[in-house]
This record gives sequence, structure tokens and C-alpha cells, in this order.
Amino acid sequence: MGKTGQGRPQKVARIVSGAQTGVDRAALDFARSRAIDHGGWVPRGRIAEDGPIPAVYRVTETETGKYRERTERNVLDSDGTLIIFEDRISGGTAFTRLFALERGKPCLMVDVGRDKPDVAEAVCSWIRRHRIAVLNVAGPRESQNPGIYAKSLALLERVFHGPKKEQV
Repeated sequence: MGKTGQGRPQKVARIVSGAQTGVDRAALDFARSRAIDHGGWVPRGRIAEDGPIPAVYRVTETETGKYRERTERNVLDSDGTLIIFEDRISGGTAFTRLFALERGKPCLMVDVGRDKPDVAEAVCSWIRRHRIAVLNVAGPRESQNPGIYAKSLALLERVFHGPKKEQV
């Protein structure tokens, strides 16, 4: 990590997630569309609410089919976790936050239901401050929060492709 020759913080080199529908899948699709390395841990059998996780995602199966194991591995194998949600968190999203905090890993919560104009800049600042090269992105699945995929994709677009001063 550290700084580049230009004195700017190193950019995010890899985006990981658990590949569930919603926020997770938006993060992987964003990475794939921008040629950013991607991956992460997924439950054994590549299970997700919409069926087996497609082979286009370069993810690794855990030993078990438990979502909790997947979540823990993604938090531990990343430099920080960005949680994208709308209005409130529950279930696996709440566990992700708790696990990251218990392990002393940087964790940033972004409520896209209360999206403010400066949220992309705040995410960029957090990434730079914590020197995050491997970013874990987590949040609710699409069935729990319809529209969260599109909102997450839009947020990531602003974070990674905003004005030059904001880019990470």
C-alpha cells in the first residue's frame, strides 16, 4: 500500500464480495465492467438467492454452505468493508458490520436512501485514510431491498469515476 510516485494514495486494486444478489452482485459487476480485479468468498455450491452464482464471477467457495463463513472470510481478507444499505440494516448486513468492528477492520456504512451530494467524496476519503487496496462491499440482497443493486452501482460509479480529486 502506501503512496504512488505522484504522492497520491494507491487506488483500490481489488473489489470482493459474497456475490449475493443486490449490493454484492452490483460490486462485482462494477469491478468487471471497469477491469478492476474482483473476487471474494461464496458459500460452498456457489449458492445465492437466484440460484448458482454464475461462473463469470471469479469467486472462491468456502468449506461449508454457510453465509456466515463467507462473510467472515471476505471481511478478514480485505482492508476494509463498505456497507451499502437503505434506511436500516438487518440480518447478514448487520452481522457483517458487527464482525468487522469486532475484528478492528475499517467499516463504512452508506445509506443510499439518504444519499447526499458529498457521499462519494466521503467514501473516497475513507478509502484513502485507511489505505484500502482490497475493498469488501456488502449489503442487503435484492429481494430484501428492491432497487438496491441499481443504487449501489450508481454510488460505485460516482466513487470511482467522479471528479479527479475524488477518484480512488
